[in-house]
Amino acid sequence: MANEARPRPHGTASRPSAPMGRVVAVSLAAGVVAAAMLVVAPFVPPTEAAITGALLCGLALGWALLAVLSARFTDQALRWAMVPALFMGVSGLLLLIVGWPVLEPLAWVWPPVMLALVVSMFVRTRRDVRSRSGRWLLYPVLTVLALASVGGAYQTVQAAVDASRPMPGRLIDVGNHRLHLSCTGSGGPTVVLEPGAGMVSAQLELVAPAVSEQTRVCVYDRAGRGWSEAARTRQDAHQISADLHTLLEEGGVPGPYVLAGHSFGGLYALAFAARYPDDVAGMVLVDTTPPASGPQSSATHASEEGSSDLGDRLATLVSVSARLGVTRLLDQPTPDSVRSTIEEYGQGGASAQEAAALRDLADKPLVVLTAAVGQDPADAAAHEDLARLSSNSVHRVVEGTDHGGMITDATGAAATSRAVLDVVTSLRTGQPLAE
Repeated sequence: MANEARPRPHGTASRPSAPMGRVVAVSLAAGVVAAAMLVVAPFVPPTEAAITGALLCGLALGWALLAVLSARFTDQALRWAMVPALFMGVSGLLLLIVGWPVLEPLAWVWPPVMLALVVSMFVRTRRDVRSRSGRWLLYPVLTVLALASVGGAYQTVQAAVDASRPMPGRLIDVGNHRLHLSCTGSGGPTVVLEPGAGMVSAQLELVAPAVSEQTRVCVYDRAGRGWSEAARTRQDAHQISADLHTLLEEGGVPGPYVLAGHSFGGLYALAFAARYPDDVAGMVLVDTTPPASGPQSSATHASEEGSSDLGDRLATLVSVSARLGVTRLLDQPTPDSVRSTIEEYGQGGASAQEAAALRDLADKPLVVLTAAVGQDPADAAAHEDLARLSSNSVHRVVEGTDHGGMITDATGAAATSRAVLDVVTSLRTGQPLAE
């Protein structure tokens, strides 16, 4: 009789236990879906703090579900999942409610706390989760969280080191943000260098010093890049050229200028010349992105306007990865630089259209450079057309270098520097450019 099964009290019949693997999969998937829905929710502003907060709140829901569902439907209650749920949820709510003031302190707190939680969850998963499928679903997630913690710590420390370095030049207010401007050398005309898409003034380190030996040269960082602050306005060629004009005026840099633009920077130089023709003495277009060849349709414009909010959210979402150190490997060390680069490419069509507004440079000296390596025949033909903007122009194909190398390797930088100084010499002597 001692071994005879005891009858269960009325109302306490056992319920079937759900597979732990299914509970883990449903919980984590629900967290991902919730995070995605919150990111695009209209009540969440497309700022870094808010988007990060939305992501954390969504993921917190997933961990909370894991704690609740495992206790309700399985015999392997994972109540410890409420700890990461609370940490992520509280952090997310603070970011959503308070915003930016919480973001920077949290960048220091989050990585070590999250890493400690991950270590604890690894141990508990191995101990408490008997389901093999449940463990192998949790292990990759915990590994990603561990890598994110280490990357976040590295990014936070490295960003602090970067911020401690002395800034060349100065920050100048151009309206709702400040831009970094640095000028060296002496003499006129002043040369203004425009780096390509996603690049910063520091990457002109081979060109600017060579030009400064013979004339004054100014470099600057576009909004959200390098030392410059992020902008709240749409950053197409029209706005970028307006900000540059204000920057030079407020910085006490008299014109007219020799504009030298690489890649997308050439579009901005062309747009500047179209808008401020009296402030341009000459130009160098360094393997420039070709301007548009036809007018932009109203349907395209409406489509771009309609998708701007979603584009802002996606750009901000991608820029959040900079907090984990991921984009530092791509020379985009901060969320602002990632977002500004994404937006720059997103505005590429509008910028190409605005650059096409320049129809004539009269007899102002113009050098057009084309990189020989990886040359696109269509781009080379477009560069020939650009050279026809002025009656005093030359088009040079630079052998032994590619598009990026036009400013970052010795051969390309030397060709670019020579072209700039040739324009300066033409202006000083009144002599036409020579091949």
